[in-house]
Amino acid sequence: MTARRALLSVWEKSGIVTLGKSLSDMGWEILSTGGTSRKLREAGIEVIDVSEATGHPECFDGRVKTLHPAIHGGILVRRDREDDMKMLSKLDYGTIDLVCVNLYPFEAVAAKQPPVSNSELIEMIDIGGPTMIRSAAKNHKDVLVLTDESQYQKVIKELQKTNANNSDISLEIRQELSLAAYQCTAAYDAAVSNELEKRFVGEAVPNRLHIASEIGIELRYGENPHQPASFYPASSSVGPRGLASAIQHGGKALSFNNYLDLDGALRIARGLLKDMDSIRNQGCVVIKHTNPCGAAIDSSQKNAWINALASDPESAFGCVVAFTTMVEKETAEAIGSHFLECIIAPGYTDEALEILSQKKNRRMLTMPEFLPREEELRIRQLDGGWVAQIQGPPSIDWTEVKCVTKVVGDADLVSLARFGSTVLSEVKSNSIVLVAITETGFATVGVGPGQTSRVEAVRIAARRAGDRAIGSMMVSDAFFPFRDGIDTANEIGVTTVVQPGGSMRDQESIDAANEHGMSMFFTGQRLFLH
Repeated sequence: MTARRALLSVWEKSGIVTLGKSLSDMGWEILSTGGTSRKLREAGIEVIDVSEATGHPECFDGRVKTLHPAIHGGILVRRDREDDMKMLSKLDYGTIDLVCVNLYPFEAVAAKQPPVSNSELIEMIDIGGPTMIRSAAKNHKDVLVLTDESQYQKVIKELQKTNANNSDISLEIRQELSLAAYQCTAAYDAAVSNELEKRFVGEAVPNRLHIASEIGIELRYGENPHQPASFYPASSSVGPRGLASAIQHGGKALSFNNYLDLDGALRIARGLLKDMDSIRNQGCVVIKHTNPCGAAIDSSQKNAWINALASDPESAFGCVVAFTTMVEKETAEAIGSHFLECIIAPGYTDEALEILSQKKNRRMLTMPEFLPREEELRIRQLDGGWVAQIQGPPSIDWTEVKCVTKVVGDADLVSLARFGSTVLSEVKSNSIVLVAITETGFATVGVGPGQTSRVEAVRIAARRAGDRAIGSMMVSDAFFPFRDGIDTANEIGVTTVVQPGGSMRDQESIDAANEHGMSMFFTGQRLFLH
């Protein structure tokens, strides 16, 4: 068996000798560069210089070391592709199965006092390191990528368990390392961009956002008129995706808030596609300030709009709307002169577009690839860093959902609960959604978003629903810590409750539901959205 090869090239060398020795003891060949190579050799570890593997010397004061096909070919080659492996062999390159890289300390140099010159700072922009990290992260199915000393021991232990065969390390660990790698390069790029903007553009015009037009689209303003803002389309080898692919018909340019509301509308609408059947095959979502005012699925697109709007017509003033299918003339006529900011859909009939365009500043957007929503990586910037999570529609196993009360809910209620949970998953927490079965589909009748008290969220949803709450289902994004939420729901006419369960006082909620003759389902999945 060919020896596994690791490429170790780090600026911060703490822990690298332990990693190198552990790999060497397990039979790995070690490739390395510059100072890392010297440190490993001083520790008695056999090292192959990268220049020996590439057949090309380091040049331009070390600016070019690892930017060579012998390196990136060895990282990116797909081991399960016979043609890839034949080409690698023909080129006389070997695989690289582990990449350990950390980057030049750009931020530390940028923060020095007195400040270093621009030319000195630019020399601390790492090129080869981020490139290797991204290559290894892309091919994480075959290559382990390490970007921080805190990862070393975990990977060593895993390799020792698998007798140094990295292909036996779980996909979960590989994905974890890959995600950390992309977060590392994203943070590095942001640090470089922010520092160079300060130096090249200066801080004399703080109310101006300086953006290269080919990278970002400058918006009218941010959440408020004094805030500059831009939209940055995600880079993709297959072209624009999501909102970046949307085609706008008429009206003024989109604002920062429009983008946020359109994103919220899209996430629910695409989630509803999985809740539909051959009859309930039309969906509509009404969004205001990123929260749904209402949503419905129906056999009629016009009815889906009417029922979604009826959930909270007052809040829907100036809303954003999403439809899951091409907007029809009858629906456009039903929308009429209702004041809304934007509509997004897979398309519009000519008659519908003509009717909708009669309102001067109404914007219609077509997003051709309107597919069911899948899980995706969501990243949010914080003060001093980023947090990331996998987010998507609820992954509740509805065959395992339990009815925990004496009154047992039927299959229609389970379908209604699934619809309600999809809507609820995009309502800010603490949240409550009241949903009901209509003549030809499902609809929200009241939404209680973003409360610090769960029972207050129930009260808000009840006020929005009015008499439509009678006979409805209440869906909660988390468990009820006290029975007061169930008692309040009963007072407004709710007959079914859906919640994750998991409270120490679950039995109190179950007892309350039994006292009131309600049915209650436990889904086992919390749906917080902060």
